[in-house]
Amino acid sequence: MKDLKIVVSENAMKSEDAYDVVYSNITFINLIREEAETDPAEFIHPDAFLSYYVDYYLAEYNNGNFSQLVWNTQADYDFFDVVIEGLEKMGAVKHLAFLQKQVAFLKDYDEVALEAFIETDYFGENPTRDALKNDEFYDIEEDLVELNAKWLKAHPDLLVLSIEGMYERAEALLGKEIER
Repeated sequence: MKDLKIVVSENAMKSEDAYDVVYSNITFINLIREEAETDPAEFIHPDAFLSYYVDYYLAEYNNGNFSQLVWNTQADYDFFDVVIEGLEKMGAVKHLAFLQKQVAFLKDYDEVALEAFIETDYFGENPTRDALKNDEFYDIEEDLVELNAKWLKAHPDLLVLSIEGMYERAEALLGKEIER
């Protein structure tokens, strides 16, 4: 197995904006995903993916509530398991409890109605979409970006590099030159 690291930029680590570290991790993952000729997961630290998917969860929920997250992921329970693992590792206790409650609700939801929801347009009249919405998320007093960034910064497998160093790391992992 390769010596996998969570790779972020020096600039992101120095930034006062917590999201910069999270975004730097996302950027490196996206670079690997775009350039890998085989399964990109073999080149990306598993915890880097956890951070990535927790951020995706947050963005989707903020953009369209739980119903949008369910629709865009096609009610992928493996995805929810990954996000739950990330929330656990970050110490996001309130978000974790909330998501677990939402996933339990989803699992108890009528399968036929859920499948029909996933296969139809999201917008317009949609009772399943409306039933899946839960605005309690917006009342959670826990900064998920801050927790994600703090966890990444303290991670024992964190590797902080210059932007050029990030490209060089990606090239070394992938065994090929990457166009800048």
